[in-house]
Amino acid sequence: MNGPTGVTALEAVLLDLDGTLMDTAPDLARAINGLRAEFGLAPLPASRISQFVGKGADVLVHRGLTDRMDGKVEAARFEDARLAFQRHYRECNGLSSVVYEGAPQALQAMRARGWRLACVTNKPSEFTLPLLARAGLARWMDAVVCSDEVSHRKPHPASVLEACARLGVAPVRAAMIGDSANDAMAAHAAGVRVILVETGYTEGEAVSDLARLPGVDVIVPGLRQAAAWLDRAYP
Repeated sequence: MNGPTGVTALEAVLLDLDGTLMDTAPDLARAINGLRAEFGLAPLPASRISQFVGKGADVLVHRGLTDRMDGKVEAARFEDARLAFQRHYRECNGLSSVVYEGAPQALQAMRARGWRLACVTNKPSEFTLPLLARAGLARWMDAVVCSDEVSHRKPHPASVLEACARLGVAPVRAAMIGDSANDAMAAHAAGVRVILVETGYTEGEAVSDLARLPGVDVIVPGLRQAAAWLDRAYP
């Protein structure tokens, strides 16, 4: 399969973190349930909390505290909740999160192709950088773009464009591997090719439903298959 029209080479691959490189739901669930306990609320199953992941920590706190996808906490209560979540997450960040099987091999294969790699996440830098380092993934990344470093989170294209700028790569010569509609919409809006994996968090949507989104080239089981697909697409 050939690359996009008029493009003869892929120069960079951008990767989401939560649900793409790592299963971080166990730690996020622990932090949210710690927050809920402080507010006198019963714990939620990790599977439920994983549906709340995708639009950054602030949205996760609103959803986790209300147990609603559209939940919204009043400003004064939210600020206390946000601080409580951050405290709990600092304590458990990386303790139960796991790198997906085949992810290191996929990163190695992409680097062997000469492609530059960047992590593009809606997670703040204070949690992202220690997590990548603890998981042994930081060494593969030429750039890391976190939510607190850009004006807007995914699905806005700001973080994708920032990653391309840091790598010195035109968006048309980059591809994004993610697990959610947020990743697909951000990449497409930035003019970056889109590959989705089935490992992650889709905010309650069926993964197969994401194929309808503009710009989604393919949905594959995991990161290793995504790397292989790119290898075939850009021989």
